[in-house]
Amino acid sequence: MKPRIVRVNMTDQSIKEEPLPEKYKTFGGRALTSNIICDEVDPLCHPLGPNNKIVIAPGIVTGTDGPSSGRLSVGGKSPLTGGIKEANAGGLTAQKLAKLGIKALIIEGKPRDDKWWNIYITKDKIELQDGAWAHQMGVYQLIDEIWKKNPNKPGIIGCGPTGQRLLKASGIFGNNIENSDPGRYAGRGGLGAVLGSKKIIAIITDDTGGDKPEPINPDKFEKGRIALRDALLKHAVTGKDGGLQLYGTNVLTPIINEAGALPTRNWTKGRFEHAAKISGEATKETVDKCKEKFGDASEGKYAHACHPGCIMRCSNVVPDTETGKAIVSPLEYESAWALGANTEIASLKDVATLNRVCNDVGLDTIEAGNMLGVVMEAGVIPFGDGPKAIELLKETAKGTPLGNLLGSGALAVGDAYGVTRVAQVKGQSLPAYDPRVIKGIGVTYATGTMGGDHTQGYTIAAEILGIKGEVTDKFSLEKADLSRAFQATTAFIDSAGYCLFTAFAILDIDEGFQGMVDSVNAMLGQDVDAVEYGTAILKRELEFNRKAGFTKAHDRLPEFFKLEPVSPHNVTFDVPDEELDKVHGD
Repeated sequence: MKPRIVRVNMTDQSIKEEPLPEKYKTFGGRALTSNIICDEVDPLCHPLGPNNKIVIAPGIVTGTDGPSSGRLSVGGKSPLTGGIKEANAGGLTAQKLAKLGIKALIIEGKPRDDKWWNIYITKDKIELQDGAWAHQMGVYQLIDEIWKKNPNKPGIIGCGPTGQRLLKASGIFGNNIENSDPGRYAGRGGLGAVLGSKKIIAIITDDTGGDKPEPINPDKFEKGRIALRDALLKHAVTGKDGGLQLYGTNVLTPIINEAGALPTRNWTKGRFEHAAKISGEATKETVDKCKEKFGDASEGKYAHACHPGCIMRCSNVVPDTETGKAIVSPLEYESAWALGANTEIASLKDVATLNRVCNDVGLDTIEAGNMLGVVMEAGVIPFGDGPKAIELLKETAKGTPLGNLLGSGALAVGDAYGVTRVAQVKGQSLPAYDPRVIKGIGVTYATGTMGGDHTQGYTIAAEILGIKGEVTDKFSLEKADLSRAFQATTAFIDSAGYCLFTAFAILDIDEGFQGMVDSVNAMLGQDVDAVEYGTAILKRELEFNRKAGFTKAHDRLPEFFKLEPVSPHNVTFDVPDEELDKVHGD
């Protein structure tokens, strides 16, 4: 099918289709979302007003046989940061949009009434459907009801009750392959609230009769695809029975804990004494025990794919040891840290249940965990109290003043309670690596275009896991070049539609990296340089942020990181401002 853009204008409920403009023909995923936002959204607009837009785009290779290539980019102006945002997720929707030839779905304008809508997309029609029946419904029930109404097993993305209440910590959910969980989240930046401001609850995509996107150079694509596949399969982290398949992304918990960089008790310590209880190893052990106890009736899994065609299979399903039934899928490293170590909750069941609550109400788990850490420091509930944290988190879906505050993110809660130790950059909470210990990720947090976010330049691969057998000194202060290179390469991967975790293999195996680049070039019918491509995206995002009012002064970590040494290494974040400014230069 010919590539096209679909525009849904919520002011007049019109839907228009237009050919993909020539200037966007080499774009997909993040490149497309960010360029459309830069071209069409006023950087000074209110993120929840009529002039913001939300752009949903599959990657360049998404929908093909490229390994682990089913990623979706969602972009807009962030309510949390006030700057540009792209959030990325797996699930079903990206590949289905790609097979329908939809390069970007743009939702713009704002309804003049209080009606709620769903967008229904098939090969033959795109229409707005009444969504009143789904308003404020829990997301688990929502995706179940949609599959009951639509027998072709569509992809579903949307916003939960917190997004519909325009709370800034809300994300965009996505259903998994089995439709058993809405946990494939483009969670960061508050984009769920942007979708909620458009009065859209769910976007339902049925690709029946769609066509697989075809490369312009099929031979080059096949060779590149195979080279990347082989690299992923033989690498110790991404391969068969590798760390990701056996333990999921939560394989990192003991690794980062041992490094002394696992933020604990609202960022006051670098090690959690009960880290093993919430680790990937603990999840695997729980799954294995439930299999022994309940047999085929157990719903626990590891080596679970987050989207069709994923060969790394780092997702999981955490079961309840008392029933064998699923609690949540997946429990990722970031979520286990945020809802576990950061709050000192040491029960795997409680952490998984908190994750489930986030999925059901529509919250970003990283923002929610940081918020709970701030609430605990304020004395509202004790550190380590899982049941009270679960009760408190459910408040965010009720529309109460307390619930609305909690759903507004960690910085808002810190301001309300007078807590100054809030780990955030540009308003967005930081992920699970302490920048005082791992300096390069701190540089990425500070200078990234999207606020505190590890996925925009994952220097952990170099600083903790090593590249080609060499580990970059995590304490070194000269990290501008490292962070810049990772930020540019990541922007390329996000645009391609490949999973970021392919980086573990392609950084170690040159043939894998070249295979990824060749597969993208084969789709485009021309050669692009990955770093140059990613750098161009970063420049456009920086341009948007500068017009929105950001300066170099915003590319800084909170003051407490410089003032408060973190145990066990007793170090601060001492990277000079001049080094931070070198990342993007003038």
